[in-house]
Amino acid sequence: MARKLALVTGASAGIGDAFARLLAARGYDLALTARRQDRLDALAAELRARHGVETIVAPADLADPEAPQAVLDAISARRRTVDALINNAGYGLTGAFGHTSWADQQAFLQVMVTAPAEFAHKLAPGMAERGFGRIVNVASVAGLLPGAAGHTLYAGAKSLMIKASQSLHLETAAAGVHVTALCPGFTLSEFHDVNGMRARVTAATPRFAWMSAAEVAEAGWRAVEANRAMCVPGLTYKLIVGAASLIPESLALAVMRWQGPRFRDL
Repeated sequence: MARKLALVTGASAGIGDAFARLLAARGYDLALTARRQDRLDALAAELRARHGVETIVAPADLADPEAPQAVLDAISARRRTVDALINNAGYGLTGAFGHTSWADQQAFLQVMVTAPAEFAHKLAPGMAERGFGRIVNVASVAGLLPGAAGHTLYAGAKSLMIKASQSLHLETAAAGVHVTALCPGFTLSEFHDVNGMRARVTAATPRFAWMSAAEVAEAGWRAVEANRAMCVPGLTYKLIVGAASLIPESLALAVMRWQGPRFRDL
């Protein structure tokens, strides 16, 4: 019997890299996409040697509207179908909304919302026809909390992915397709290096609030296998999200107004 294939976006580092390693260890063949082909090639070679899995490397910049279909075409060219989708690619834009360019914001929305939605839209029907599928949309606890100044569209994009995941979870569960929104907090990865916020975020965040990418990926995979619509990894973040749901929104916004400057670059 042929092994199942998992498509992992943003696979060159962080949570995407951790998911690729986790799935290879569980016997999944892998289709890996990200912008940095050298990293993808190195990861693919390592996983082939260590686990004997087949790997498909499909470098792409998901800010390009044509990229999702190009990735799927590369998989189809190898006569493979996708059984598991890890929508992980993402980044953050810093700066006040009005001080950024719309081109940058548009590219951000393409990567964070449109591309993952397109992957899910094009792959979920085939999964349902075959009676098996796993979709993990990597969101964030930011999507469950009030918005804060800076990174203006980030929380909104993550909130959309959470709600879309919940709806798709309800639509596809009876067909054997499990959909989970994975909502991590601060994760040890390159995320804050890319947007230049590493020093500020590290200084403002206690060590106990950080989780490893491997811990986050493991929690997300357990959740999707159990067919849970949402997963918030770590007790710290479960408590934060629970508390936020209990206090008035005006108070929650006041807290974000007070705490926000510690993590934002305006």
